[in-house]
Amino acid sequence: MGMLSKITRLRKNRQFEYNPRFYDDKGKGNPYKIEPKFDQFRSTVHNQRGLKNKISNALEDTRREGDRNVKIRFAIILVVLILIFLFIIDFDLSIFYS
Repeated sequence: MGMLSKITRLRKNRQFEYNPRFYDDKGKGNPYKIEPKFDQFRSTVHNQRGLKNKISNALEDTRREGDRNVKIRFAIILVVLILIFLFIIDFDLSIFYS
Protein backbone atom coordinates (compact mmCIF):
# COMPACT_ATOMS: atom_id res chain seq x y z
CA MET A 1 0.00 0.00 0.00
CA GLY A 2 2.88 2.34 0.69
CA MET A 3 4.10 2.23 -2.89
CA LEU A 4 0.64 2.83 -4.43
CA SER A 5 -0.13 5.72 -2.11
CA LYS A 6 2.64 7.78 -3.69
CA ILE A 7 0.98 7.43 -7.12
CA THR A 8 -2.66 7.75 -6.13
CA ARG A 9 -2.28 10.44 -3.48
CA LEU A 10 -3.51 13.85 -4.60
CA ARG A 11 -1.06 16.65 -4.16
CA LYS A 12 -2.04 20.02 -2.85
CA ASN A 13 -2.36 22.76 -5.45
CA ARG A 14 0.44 25.26 -5.50
CA GLN A 15 -0.44 28.85 -4.84
CA PHE A 16 1.41 31.72 -6.43
CA GLU A 17 1.39 35.37 -5.55
CA TYR A 18 0.73 36.92 -8.94
CA ASN A 19 0.63 40.68 -9.36
CA PRO A 20 0.05 42.00 -12.88
CA ARG A 21 2.86 44.23 -14.10
CA PHE A 22 0.75 47.18 -15.24
CA TYR A 23 -2.13 46.93 -12.77
CA ASP A 24 -2.67 50.01 -10.66
CA ASP A 25 -4.42 48.95 -7.49
CA LYS A 26 -6.09 52.26 -6.70
CA GLY A 27 -9.76 51.37 -6.85
CA LYS A 28 -10.00 50.78 -10.60
CA GLY A 29 -11.85 47.50 -10.09
CA ASN A 30 -10.99 43.97 -11.07
CA PRO A 31 -8.13 43.85 -13.61
CA TYR A 32 -9.38 40.54 -15.00
CA LYS A 33 -12.93 41.73 -15.74
CA ILE A 34 -13.31 42.61 -19.40
CA GLU A 35 -15.85 45.38 -19.78
CA PRO A 36 -16.40 47.68 -22.73
CA LYS A 37 -15.51 51.29 -22.18
CA PHE A 38 -18.99 52.81 -22.48
CA ASP A 39 -21.14 50.12 -20.80
CA GLN A 40 -22.02 52.46 -17.96
CA PHE A 41 -23.70 54.85 -20.41
CA ARG A 42 -25.71 52.26 -22.39
CA SER A 43 -29.29 51.53 -21.50
CA THR A 44 -29.42 48.17 -23.31
CA VAL A 45 -26.64 46.49 -21.35
CA HIS A 46 -28.65 45.83 -18.22
CA ASN A 47 -30.56 42.61 -18.76
CA GLN A 48 -34.10 43.24 -17.55
CA ARG A 49 -36.54 40.54 -18.48
CA GLY A 50 -40.23 40.83 -19.13
CA LEU A 51 -42.37 42.69 -21.60
CA LYS A 52 -43.25 45.50 -19.20
CA ASN A 53 -39.57 46.28 -18.52
CA LYS A 54 -38.73 46.22 -22.24
CA ILE A 55 -41.57 48.61 -23.07
CA SER A 56 -40.70 50.95 -20.22
CA ASN A 57 -37.04 50.99 -21.33
CA ALA A 58 -38.08 51.76 -24.91
CA LEU A 59 -40.32 54.62 -23.77
CA GLU A 60 -37.56 55.97 -21.57
CA ASP A 61 -35.15 55.91 -24.52
CA THR A 62 -37.59 57.93 -26.65
CA ARG A 63 -37.85 60.58 -23.93
CA ARG A 64 -34.10 60.94 -23.68
CA GLU A 65 -32.91 63.84 -25.76
CA GLY A 66 -30.16 63.04 -28.22
CA ASP A 67 -27.66 65.13 -30.09
CA ARG A 68 -29.36 67.65 -32.39
CA ASN A 69 -26.63 67.44 -35.04
CA VAL A 70 -27.06 63.69 -35.32
CA LYS A 71 -30.80 64.08 -35.86
CA ILE A 72 -30.30 66.69 -38.59
CA ARG A 73 -27.61 64.60 -40.30
CA PHE A 74 -29.86 61.52 -40.17
CA ALA A 75 -32.77 63.45 -41.71
CA ILE A 76 -30.59 64.79 -44.54
CA ILE A 77 -29.20 61.33 -45.33
CA LEU A 78 -32.70 59.85 -45.28
CA VAL A 79 -34.05 62.49 -47.69
CA VAL A 80 -31.12 62.02 -50.07
CA LEU A 81 -31.57 58.23 -50.08
CA ILE A 82 -35.30 58.57 -50.74
CA LEU A 83 -34.66 60.95 -53.65
CA ILE A 84 -32.06 58.56 -55.11
CA PHE A 85 -34.54 55.70 -54.80
CA LEU A 86 -37.28 57.72 -56.50
CA PHE A 87 -34.87 58.64 -59.30
CA ILE A 88 -33.90 54.99 -59.81
CA ILE A 89 -37.51 53.81 -60.09
CA ASP A 90 -38.26 56.80 -62.38
CA PHE A 91 -40.98 58.22 -60.15
CA ASP A 92 -42.85 61.14 -61.66
CA LEU A 93 -43.08 64.04 -59.20
CA SER A 94 -45.54 65.92 -61.43
CA ILE A 95 -48.48 64.16 -59.81
CA PHE A 96 -48.05 66.45 -56.81
CA TYR A 97 -48.42 69.61 -58.94
CA SER A 98 -51.71 70.69 -60.47
